Amino acid sequence: MTDSEFKVNDKRMFTADGRLREEFKHLEDTPAPDAEAPAPDAEAPAPAPAPSEPARESGPRPESPAAASAAERPPPGSPGGAGFLDLVGLLAQHTAVYLGDAALPDGRPMLDLGAAQMHIDLLDALRDKTAGNLTAEEGAFLEDVLYRLRLAYVEKCRSEA
Repeated sequence: MTDSEFKVNDKRMFTADGRLREEFKHLEDTPAPDAEAPAPDAEAPAPAPAPSEPARESGPRPESPAAASAAERPPPGSPGGAGFLDLVGLLAQHTAVYLGDAALPDGRPMLDLGAAQMHIDLLDALRDKTAGNLTAEEGAFLEDVLYRLRLAYVEKCRSEA
């Protein structure tokens, strides 16, 4: 097989030095929902939303997330949607509950070392499967969370013995 028989496409949003790739420049131009939008330039029309993105209505969001319909929520991976750090945080939160570090709704702590170990293993598997595809911030956050959870797990195991 020669090198000319296949082509590798880099689909990452950022270059190695942290700059946004040209095909994602349209994301840079869209203001954040809570940021004050600058006055539109008369020469350049506003970019149209991508065909794959549903048009969102502006206006107040429902107060309860449960009251919001799926159509009103931003899609995962988009600005304002759930991201990798949210996933890591969710798994870490569950682990903290199983380690007894966070109270249940009734105020009692819970200690389930087997479930805590499973969630730590899930985070470890997530780290292995995303190796080389995370930003520096995401990688550092995941490593820090894993370190802290493992340390807490070992301390709980020692105190139970």
